[in-house]
Amino acid sequence: MSVDSQTYRDAMARLGAAVNVVTTGTLDDPVGFTASAVCSVSDAPPTLLVCMNRASRARAAFHAGSPLCINVLSAGQRDISGTFAGPLDMYERFTVGHWTTLATGAPVLEEAVASFDCTLDRVVEVGTHSVLFGVVEAIRIGAPVGGLVYFNRAYHMLPHGGREH
Repeated sequence: MSVDSQTYRDAMARLGAAVNVVTTGTLDDPVGFTASAVCSVSDAPPTLLVCMNRASRARAAFHAGSPLCINVLSAGQRDISGTFAGPLDMYERFTVGHWTTLATGAPVLEEAVASFDCTLDRVVEVGTHSVLFGVVEAIRIGAPVGGLVYFNRAYHMLPHGGREH
């Protein structure tokens, strides 16, 4: 039995996910894109994965050994998601928000709910996508605010419901 790609995409639209801006490069030569396919792989060593369309303009900048930062967006940052998902060139994308660096030198969004600064360990090609595995070198936890998720092909804001550290 085979599942057609449209049915698969329709079902996956019902799998809610946090919205992230994934970056590489440096503050002088930044590259970034919006991603919702991000998840934890392991906590020993701390490792995350990000799925990226192989046809993405940003794909060539991501390779083993390069910096990789996953910036988790807050409920109020839908505009940043749209900027990094749209047609703007890389330099224009980084005109929104305030950017700094942590351990690897990858651009880190200061206003992010959390930022996972990684070294890209490996890239695995699967179908139409590249799966990027990043080993976490540093973490920045932002203000305790609500999150932004993508569900059923639309953005949704989650309230902040947790306790502060």
